[in-house]
Parts: sequence; structure tokens; C-alpha cells
Amino acid sequence: MPLFDIITATENTDSGYNEIGRNLIGYNSALFGKMDIQPLLLTIRDGAGKLQAGLGGKIFYQWLTIDLLWVAEELRGQGIGTSLLKKAEEEARMRGCTDAWLDTIGIQALRFYESNGYSRWGELPDYPPGHKRSFFRKSLV
Repeated sequence: MPLFDIITATENTDSGYNEIGRNLIGYNSALFGKMDIQPLLLTIRDGAGKLQAGLGGKIFYQWLTIDLLWVAEELRGQGIGTSLLKKAEEEARMRGCTDAWLDTIGIQALRFYESNGYSRWGELPDYPPGHKRSFFRKSLV
């Protein structure tokens, strides 16, 4: 077996990170069809332009993946998170998505996603230590 130098980087700003991603996308596209990753970003800002809430994700292979959902603490419980989810799902449907998935940490988040029609399909214990990461999905059709 040939010897390789393994280089350790502590930040993903290294061009190697992007190169790995491009190579993986190329590989997956060859196996499963073109991996056309489309970003989705929804934000709510106040009059001064300060971010108050937002949702970030991506769409590919007819799935919406929600990576980020945040609402400023003082605005929680007013339906803003639900509005962002509904808007993301609507946009995903318009772009041909049939399903959505996300993962989250925290008991409040579990109830929130379940009340918005998401079903828990898996858990990762002790992530972070003493807690669990939960995985959800929802049919958009």
C-alpha cells in the first residue's frame, strides 16, 4: 500500500474542503443522477435590518433538507417558526420536492416539529453528551 501524507486542517476554509465536496457531488451525480443542489434561505429582519428569524436549507433529489431554523428568543411562541417552515415547504413543492427532513436537539424542538406534521424516525443518543439528536421527516405531497 502506498504511503500518503495526511494533512490536518482545523478550518473548512481550506480549498480542499470545497474540492472534496465537488468530487463527492460528481460521484453521487454519476450514480444517482445530477445532484443539482439549490439553496433555500428565508429571513425576517426588523426595520434596522437586524435578523429576527430565519431558515436555511437546500433542495436536491426532490427533498428539502432544513439545516437551520432560528427565531429570536423574544419572538418565540408567536408562530414565526411555523410560518418559516410553511413557506419553506411551499417553496420546496414549487421546486418539485416530495419530502422534507431535518435533525434537531432539544425537547422544545421535538414538540414544535411534531406539531408541524414532522415524524421522528431516528435518534442519536449522547449527541451532545447527555442529550440526543432527533431526525424528522415529512411528506410534502
